[in-house]
Parts: sequence; structure tokens; C-alpha cells
Amino acid sequence: MDSSCVATSFRIPEQVLTSSGQRMQLLGFGTAAYPLVTPQVAKQAILQAIKLGHRHFDTAYIYGTEQPLGEAIVEAISLGLIISRDELFITTKLWCSNAYGELVLPQLRRSLQNLKMEYVDLFLIHWPLSLKPGRYEFPVRKVEISPMDFGSVWAAMEDCQRLGLTKSIGVSNFSCKKLADILALAKIPPAVNQVEFNPLWNQKKLREYCKANGVLLIGYSPLGASGTLWGSSRVLENEVLKEIAKAKGKTVAQICLKWAFEEGVGVIVKSFNVERMKQNLEILDWSLSEEERKRIGDLPQRMQLVKNKLKGAKLIHNHWNRAKSKRWRKLMTHQIF
Repeated sequence: MDSSCVATSFRIPEQVLTSSGQRMQLLGFGTAAYPLVTPQVAKQAILQAIKLGHRHFDTAYIYGTEQPLGEAIVEAISLGLIISRDELFITTKLWCSNAYGELVLPQLRRSLQNLKMEYVDLFLIHWPLSLKPGRYEFPVRKVEISPMDFGSVWAAMEDCQRLGLTKSIGVSNFSCKKLADILALAKIPPAVNQVEFNPLWNQKKLREYCKANGVLLIGYSPLGASGTLWGSSRVLENEVLKEIAKAKGKTVAQICLKWAFEEGVGVIVKSFNVERMKQNLEILDWSLSEEERKRIGDLPQRMQLVKNKLKGAKLIHNHWNRAKSKRWRKLMTHQIF
């Protein structure tokens, strides 16, 4: 392990999940990598993150990082970085081709086998749609996309929690309408909704809806997914954010993460660079002023999770509410996961 990776002295804030009473660090370490990295690279990054103080790790069946995450945790225990797996909060996700009532539990069991664990802390529905069973390749053909049967899938998610294979259950990429559909039939309500979130897509309406219904919003791509197929550098290059960062002697990334914290949102950060990993944690001993928060809150809003050539399309959050939307299908054919 990199000898420059030393533990942080900051304590990462935690949130109690209302549906289970679990405590979860609000700053999670993401393991989705684009371009893809080798399992060994992912494993070493996760070990470094544990050493720095991360205890919340986000993976998914489709990411291909469940196995290196599990191996990193085994090694972290052997190195004495943690005493047991119980010190960690682990999230994984149900992929769309397994989003059928009878396939939910088998996928979670495979994920647990990959992770070398008896349970995960949070199990999410990755997207509010289903794909042809057994389909894990990209791009996805339009004919393979179909509406999800929320009733059978959510009932199976609840069974996973009752069986103790996950401590909490939730959703990802759900709009207000789709979340309402789940809440209307849920015996165990979703603890979390994980969605794209950054200063240029602040999800105000969805945040308010989640808060009113006891669902914690967790944001991914807090820096706009710069360097990926579907993201851009427009967050990191925003002039207002750059001005605030310069005035405070911080990076734009730190401003974005601090702003999310002060908005009451959990954040998934992803960097396999040790120095940036440290910087992501150095946001806990200072604050944004009311004026700075207002300037960020007034920034023009536009969802990023589309390829650049779709830049002129309507915001795709509208498409979440149309199971057969052409653009929704087009989004999936461009490898957005």
C-alpha cells in the first residue's frame, strides 16, 4: 500500500436510516470506474480508502467491483485496519436484467458470494426498468428494455431484508413518481434514493419529496462525472464555483462536496488517486457562508447523465416517468449505468 496514505483525523458524519435504524457515513467511497480498471487496482484503492477513514463503500453487480471490494476487506482485517466487516457499511445494487421478482434473491446471493459476506447493509434497485434476463453486455438493444413490475420486485427486496441478507433496501435513479409507486405498495419503505446530484443538477423537487417521506437522498457524480462517456467538466469549470474555491483556498471538488453535505445529502465520491482521496475528506472542519450557498443554489440547472450529442434533449428526469420513452431507451443504449 502507498505509504503516503495516512489516516485522516476527521470523523465523517453519519445518518440514521429511518426504515432500519442503521447508521451510515454520509460520505461513501464509490467503486464504479470508467475507463475500467483491473481488480488489483480497485482493491488497492479500496484499501487506501479504508486506511484514510472511509467505512461506507458503494458497489454494484454490474460494476464488476464486488469481488475486489470483498478481497480488500479481507486484507484490511488481516492488516489490522479494521477489526471486522461489521465496522463497514456496504451497498450493492440489483441490475436491470435481474429486476424480476424471482431473480432478486438469487442475484443478491451471488453478490454476497462475490463480496465474501453474509449480508450487505444496503441493497438498491439500480434503475426503474427491467432488461432481458441474463443480459449484462452493452450497448443494450431497445427491444430488451421493458417496464419493471414494481410489486413483485419490491416484495422480493423486502424478503431479502427479512432474511437478513441486507439490513436496508432502497432505490436508485427513481423520480418522484416512481418513488411514489414504490411507497404506495411497500411494507418496508425504501431507506435511500441514490441519484445524480451536483451544483448544476441539485434535484430540489426530488430532495423535498424524499425528505417528506423519510427517504435519504444520496448523490452520485457530485463533480459531474468528468472524464466519463456520459459526463463533462462543466461542474469543475464553472466560474462561480471556481471563484468560491479560490476565495476559500479550496478546490472546486471540495466546494461541491461541502455544499452537498450542507444541503443534507449523502455523497458517493470516486477517486483512486491518493491525494484526491485525501482532499475529498478535508471538507469537515469549515463551512460555506450563506451568500456562497445562495450563489451555488442560483446556478442554472441541467441534468448531465446523457452523452454530449444529446445535449439538446429535454431533461431525462421526465423520461423516468415514461417506461416506453424513446429517449429513455436511447439513454440505456449509450451504456449509462
